[in-house]
Amino acid sequence: MTEQPTQDLFENIRPYHDDEVAAVLARLAHDDEFLDAITRYRLPRLAKHAPWLARRLAGIAIARQMRGVDSVARFQDRIAYYMRRMLASTTDAFEVTGLDKLDPDTAYLFIGNHRDIALDPAFVNYALYQAGRNTVRIAIGDNLLQKPYVTDLMRLNKSFIVPRSARGKRAMLAAYQALSSYIRHSITVDNHSVWLAQREGRAKDGIDRADPAIVKMLTMAHRQQHKAASFGDAIRELRMVPVSISYEYDPCDLQKARELHALHTEGRYEKVEFEDIRSIVAGITGAKGRIKLSFGEVLTADFESPDEVADEITRQVLDGYHLFSSHELALEASERAPDLVDLSEVTMADRERFEARLNEVPEQLRDWWLAQYANPVLNRAGRLADA
Repeated sequence: MTEQPTQDLFENIRPYHDDEVAAVLARLAHDDEFLDAITRYRLPRLAKHAPWLARRLAGIAIARQMRGVDSVARFQDRIAYYMRRMLASTTDAFEVTGLDKLDPDTAYLFIGNHRDIALDPAFVNYALYQAGRNTVRIAIGDNLLQKPYVTDLMRLNKSFIVPRSARGKRAMLAAYQALSSYIRHSITVDNHSVWLAQREGRAKDGIDRADPAIVKMLTMAHRQQHKAASFGDAIRELRMVPVSISYEYDPCDLQKARELHALHTEGRYEKVEFEDIRSIVAGITGAKGRIKLSFGEVLTADFESPDEVADEITRQVLDGYHLFSSHELALEASERAPDLVDLSEVTMADRERFEARLNEVPEQLRDWWLAQYANPVLNRAGRLADA
């Protein structure tokens, strides 16, 4: 297949190509909504009293910082600089395991647990970047692309669009067939790795379980082209690798607790406008403590169903998930399974930090806040059968 038909086929969902980068950056430098979003965080007083001047200064700064950026790789070089700054200012440690067991010249479908909207794939990318490997193409739901500038930023950073807003069975089927084809093409033709969450949306309750429906979608393109092929062949072709990411602390934990509490007490939760964008900013700027990223093993068994694959992804994600002091202390405080609590590596400083954060949580939200950290311990031990 030639390059041009591929571009046309996936034009509406694919990341931007190198020859589109300059025009997109120029557009962003003159996008008032984008400039307002930046100045609200970087120049709040000026943005309030002289928004036109704040926009002007932000536009000049963007043009200066992006000078010479004429490809996706160079754009990601700039992102790597900000990732290093973010790691230095908001984390205590970042550890990566398992990546050395994967062939650096082979494309993989990294599929893993999902805690933070932007940072989960960003940390996967940073690990790959630091190892001198090609970064991934990132699946992102169109529900997050609430503004044109957000879409531009995401697609510049190798994001492709997952159609969550399609309406009607026929439209959904067509959208997911296109998505499946794009992911398969990226892995098998472009030899370009992909990152995908193991279920739709973040696991706000801390319970990581892969969704068989995601697995089924991933095999649609193969099964459509090879009617007689086995399900196991479709899985092996994608070279799926489960990935676990664990944060000692989640900067969005209080907001997640508030949402979980509302769902439990009122049966629904209404997001305020641009809440997801604010969650992205909070995740990036908030204190995270230590972070552990674990790459699992390629799925090569002769799987017979999406459920079998989902079970194996879940198993590897839980095996690779690192339990920090916050998880153990939350389980202790929740009193849900005293026999599972392991405080052998918990220091007095760990306990003081945990209690300080817990004391900031309103009383009615504490059970939901604690559950986010305690559930990974219970999940690994198989104690969440009724969750």
